Amino acid sequence: MISILIPCYDYSVYNLVCELKNQCDTVAVEYEVICQDDASGSELNRENEKINALHNCFFYSNTENLGRGKNRNSLALQAKYDWLLFLDCDTKPTTSSFIQNYLNAIENLKISAVFGGLAYDTNQPKSNQLLRWVYGKKREAIGYLERKKNPYATTLTSNLVIKKSVFESIRFSNSITQYGYEDALFIANLKKQNIHIEHIDNAVFHLNLETSLLFLEKTKVALNNLVDLSEQGDFSEKESKLITQYNRLKKLGLAALTGRLFRFFESVLQSNLVSKNPKLVLFDLYKLGYFCQKKSRL
Repeated sequence: MISILIPCYDYSVYNLVCELKNQCDTVAVEYEVICQDDASGSELNRENEKINALHNCFFYSNTENLGRGKNRNSLALQAKYDWLLFLDCDTKPTTSSFIQNYLNAIENLKISAVFGGLAYDTNQPKSNQLLRWVYGKKREAIGYLERKKNPYATTLTSNLVIKKSVFESIRFSNSITQYGYEDALFIANLKKQNIHIEHIDNAVFHLNLETSLLFLEKTKVALNNLVDLSEQGDFSEKESKLITQYNRLKKLGLAALTGRLFRFFESVLQSNLVSKNPKLVLFDLYKLGYFCQKKSRL
């Protein structure tokens, strides 16, 4: 009845799969768990290969890198059930009723997609990982009642159940091969097709916290994708506050200036963001400045 799909990127998913299998067996649902490493070459795949010894569970490793969108699409093509549960490899259910909660939700025949939410450990991580943790707790770990008020803007594909037929009508973009905005574009396309996303209280913990410096580098890669998407017409002000802010600055003749100021102040902003007290307002300025720099071809 449900295919659980886990794209892997240099991360061990054996324990996650065991937990999901145990929950599925407990509620006696037809299921499969399919994990697919995107040619990372990670030594962790030796542990991941133990998944193939588990009933209804499979681990594959691509011989060539497909990219984030294609890897997810490939997983969906292999799925044999009508409902797909996409989970990021670095997540863990917050409750032992995680699978049952989703099964209860999809009993409603009107539902096409369900997002359960994201959570972060309350214990503070290492000082060099604080930016990702602070950002996640403030911007991603949103209660389901609050998420319901703005269902598309608060949905992430790291914990999403969707009808296979609906997924096949949209799919992830094959053009995005690097980190960032492949999920936002997918959600934007759901919105364009008026596919309602139901929100429930069924979160997973986000476990893997990269260093603040690496998170900044990944943010730049993601913003490069956003620049391309905006120029291709795939993303507009309706889908991105950052594009809205850029357009306002451009109308005032300040976009290029903002990009130049970013080049001057980037190291100052970075000093705070990799510190023990990162400020999200400065992170927002960092993203806007970098976006203006790239859009202005500076």
